[in-house]
Amino acid sequence: MTGRARVGAWPSWRIGWAAVLLALLGLSGCAEVKYVMRLDPLPDATQPTQRWPAAPETPRYRYVGQLLGEENFVSDGTVQRNAGVKLFHWLVGLFDGSEEKLTLKRPQSGTVDAQGRILVTDISNHAVLVFDPVAGKLLVWGQAQAQTNFVTPIGIAMGAGGQVLVADAELGRVFRLDQEGKPLGSFGQGVLTRPTGLARDATLGRVYVSDTHAHDIKVFDDAGGLLEIIGQRGEGPDELNFPTHLAFSGGKLYVADSMNARVQVFDTQGGASSTIGRRGRFVGNLSRPKGVAVDGRGHVYVVESFYDNLLVFDGAGNFLMPIGGTGKEVGQFYLPAGVWSDARGRIYVADMFNGRVVIFQFLGAN
Repeated sequence: MTGRARVGAWPSWRIGWAAVLLALLGLSGCAEVKYVMRLDPLPDATQPTQRWPAAPETPRYRYVGQLLGEENFVSDGTVQRNAGVKLFHWLVGLFDGSEEKLTLKRPQSGTVDAQGRILVTDISNHAVLVFDPVAGKLLVWGQAQAQTNFVTPIGIAMGAGGQVLVADAELGRVFRLDQEGKPLGSFGQGVLTRPTGLARDATLGRVYVSDTHAHDIKVFDDAGGLLEIIGQRGEGPDELNFPTHLAFSGGKLYVADSMNARVQVFDTQGGASSTIGRRGRFVGNLSRPKGVAVDGRGHVYVVESFYDNLLVFDGAGNFLMPIGGTGKEVGQFYLPAGVWSDARGRIYVADMFNGRVVIFQFLGAN
């Protein structure tokens, strides 16, 4: 389903009557409107409030824009709606009363695939929303498997062969989708309690799933077979307390150990684990970490959801800078959840209670 043409949301009898009327009027052959995806950055990208840190410090990040939903897609002006399209919308208005736009509601986490599409899990839409800048479409993937829709999709990661993996906490499984969102199967049933975060080691073909209520990380192969379990409940090294989001980079697994107020880093080659952040009330400390991501330069990004901050650390775990504060303006968040990065150095934050994904660009300075 596209964000611009949500015909699938209307009862079939309404569509039927509209189609009959269009056919009678000779207007059924409507030209398709072409759309492009726009991020709507603020007009003056040189303003200090759009770059972090603020002047006179050297800026490391700038605001790129945000993803909200259908309103990100606008006509490119090359193809205009003809009378048939206008009449069809008028007819639908008679039947429906209004045309509600599809929007992000409670985004949780996301990823960027090889095609440049931005895939976002949304627990209030009970679906994965796919922002496709190339095709100019907003897609909605709501089906987890035959006869089953997503209920609480949270974690998402790219799987083997371009598959998309989605962890549904309520359904207690990890679901596989193909590149068009078609269900391919699932794994973890009877093994996972409440899966949330997902990450994958593409080299070894291992899928890491944070099982939040079991207080551990379960490791599967690409076929869905359980290989091992990392951690148990506790506060010590290698122990976890309600782990949530995950990231994998450079042979290391990064775990948001949420109720222990830290990020644990596990060396999957058998080395000792380490931690990033510690509990506290100062900027740079952690209280309720959620999203975690690692960019191409080894910077570690941690969402501090309690204080509405995105915290940036270096690869050694040293705190570098914050972006955030409570609010809805640029650079502010309201109970943010996941964070992820792409090959272009963009950082995406699922600003959950503001119903948006905020995008920043790393400017290349170390």
